Amino acid sequence: MREREVPTPDGGKLALYSYGSVDAPGEHRVVLIGGAFLTAFIYRPFSVALSKGLGDGWAVDVYDRRGRGSSSELPPDYSMATEISDVRTIMDVTGARNLLGHSLGGSVALNAVQEFAGTSYEPDKLAVYDAAVNIDGSVDTGWLDGFAQSVNSGNVGHALARMKRGLEPGTALARIPEPILAGLMALVSHTQVNKVLSGLMPTGVAELKAAYDESALPRDFSVLPRSTRFIVGSKSPQYYKVTAERLYAAVPGSTLVVSPKGFHGSIPAAVKELVADISSYFKN
Repeated sequence: MREREVPTPDGGKLALYSYGSVDAPGEHRVVLIGGAFLTAFIYRPFSVALSKGLGDGWAVDVYDRRGRGSSSELPPDYSMATEISDVRTIMDVTGARNLLGHSLGGSVALNAVQEFAGTSYEPDKLAVYDAAVNIDGSVDTGWLDGFAQSVNSGNVGHALARMKRGLEPGTALARIPEPILAGLMALVSHTQVNKVLSGLMPTGVAELKAAYDESALPRDFSVLPRSTRFIVGSKSPQYYKVTAERLYAAVPGSTLVVSPKGFHGSIPAAVKELVADISSYFKN
C-alpha cells in the first residue's frame, strides 16, 4: 500500500491510498469513491480484495473525501462541485481511467462523469453500487432537515435515530418509534464505531444535502458512458434499486446488475461475489 497527500486547487489536501501494483498505468487503475460517514480506512479490506481480483498490473486508489480521515475539512463553500473537482484532482495524480462509486460516492461519481462527458476526464469504465442519488424523486428526503437540526443541537441519539430511519426505510429498525430508537442510539453512541460516525455527522449533513436536495431527472445522466454498470444489492433499501432502474433506462448501452446476496455495506465488507463481479467488469 502506498499513502500520499494530494494538494487540491483550493488549498486543501486529500489523503490517497493505493493498493496492488501501485505504479500501474492509468488504464489499469480504479479510483474508489466512498460513501457518507465512511473513511478510506473502512474500504481497506475491499480495496485489497479488489486489487487481488483485478490481478497483477492493476491498482485500486481510494481517498478520504473532504471532512474525514486525513483530508481537509469541508470548505465554507462546499457543494457537489467540490466533490467533482476532487475527483478530477485524484484522476490527475493517479492517471486512473476507471471509477467506482459506493452509496453517496456513487452520486459523486455519476455527477462527476456527467460533467466530464466528452472531455479527457471521461473514464473508460464507470461502475456504481447502491448509488445515493435522487433521480426524479426516488429518494425520500423528508428526514434530512430533522437530522440536520439534531446534529446542530448536539443531540447524537436523535441524529442517529433519524439517520437510521431515513437511510433504512422499511426495515425493522425504521419501524421502532423515534423516541425509543433515539434512546437506543444514545446508549450505543459511545461505541468506537458510533464515535467515529458521530464525529462525521456535520460532514454528513452537508454532503447528503448536496447529493439529495435537488431531484435530478434521468435524462440528466443520459450522457454517461455506454459501458456504465449500475449495481444494487438485493438486500439493500428499495430506493437504491428504483434509482438504478431509472438510470439504467436512461443510459443507452449500460448494464444493471442485482447482487443476489448484496446488502448496502457489501463493498466495505468485501463480499466475494461482488468483488468477483466488479473485477470482471473492469478487466473485460
